[in-house]
Amino acid sequence: MTQTPDTIPSATPPARDERAALAVLFAVVFINLVGFGLVVPLLPFFGQSLEAQAWQIALMFSAYSLGQFFAEPFWGRLSDRIGRRPVLLITVAANAVGYLMLAFAPNIWAAIAIRLFTGLGAGNISTVQGYVADVTPPDKRAGRMGLIGAAFGLGFIVGPGLGGILVREDLGRLGYQLPIFVAAALAALAAVGVIVFLKESRVRATAETPPPQRFLAGLHQAFADPVVSRVLLVTLIYMAGFSGMESTFGLWAEARYGWGAREVGLAFMAVGVVSVIGQALIAGRLARRFGEARVLAFGCLLFGAGLVGQVLSPSQEWVPVIMAFGALGMALTMPNVSALISRSVEPDRQGAMLGLNMATSSIARIFGPIVAGAIFSGVGHDWPFLIGAMLTVPAAVMAINAGRAFVRKAAVTA
Repeated sequence: MTQTPDTIPSATPPARDERAALAVLFAVVFINLVGFGLVVPLLPFFGQSLEAQAWQIALMFSAYSLGQFFAEPFWGRLSDRIGRRPVLLITVAANAVGYLMLAFAPNIWAAIAIRLFTGLGAGNISTVQGYVADVTPPDKRAGRMGLIGAAFGLGFIVGPGLGGILVREDLGRLGYQLPIFVAAALAALAAVGVIVFLKESRVRATAETPPPQRFLAGLHQAFADPVVSRVLLVTLIYMAGFSGMESTFGLWAEARYGWGAREVGLAFMAVGVVSVIGQALIAGRLARRFGEARVLAFGCLLFGAGLVGQVLSPSQEWVPVIMAFGALGMALTMPNVSALISRSVEPDRQGAMLGLNMATSSIARIFGPIVAGAIFSGVGHDWPFLIGAMLTVPAAVMAINAGRAFVRKAAVTA
């Protein structure tokens, strides 16, 4: 592609440095996500230790996503302009501060406000994806996005398991503080990793570089793009179902099987194992053979089948197995969403468009837990899962439509 004056040139490293850059990013993401994995399965029970109701616990999840909604496009656009490395440093450091504040939250409303602050600082997924896109050829992006996704999954193997070991439910609120302190320390360690080991993947903007696009301008471009607009709808629909399940799973498992934080953490470990295998070894291969859109659609339906399976599980021993089945569907979705977007836009807009995708995900994560919490309390504990499964069907249809639009767009620009 010919570089135009409006394009910030990519500082893509030579081929021999590509794997090293991705290895460092993988390590940073892994360390940070271990801390994230430590905290998320414990949140429903931490909220209960603050005498919170189900809808207030759902608000803790939604507040984090509300912060991400505003933060992801901002950090994505800023990383296009000043580089990925400084943005990653700021956001990872914000994670550490947010965890420390959460540990000392005096009540549920303070915890909700802290989660909002943490979400504002932690919206760095689009920046990570932009870094990968910077250093990876287009035909390898689904696989490389899958490798970074595997770092997320690996964090969900180690994090929830470590949280299950560290938590002391018999001590009440104090028993949840030690895992949160460990999460803060891991986020601080990830920040050190960014400072010491991570090289910048983009050239800094100069005085002559045009300013980054405003949010509404980027939103207009996203809606005008036949591929990006459809992929954003997939993200919105799919993530609404997923976030509803995620925010109510601990309460569901407690109501149905009497599980506590330890059992929930171990169940999330099973999800992490399958997520790592699926994103590192399967997502890229399937995308190269069948195309990103078809694999994305299949992943949505597979996840939906897993949600139905959880409701129909004959005993508690089957729950981690069925969750792992649905986790394979999850592993096939996000890498292919990111790959479709990055292949459909110019290099200097990748951070912004990926940021809009994460903002769309955040919208789903704002309303998904709130609605799921209300359904859990008012209708029944199985219904957030069943409604989430229903939502995967239109998401799969929209994924197929996005694939067709991508083919037409490629034919026009060829």
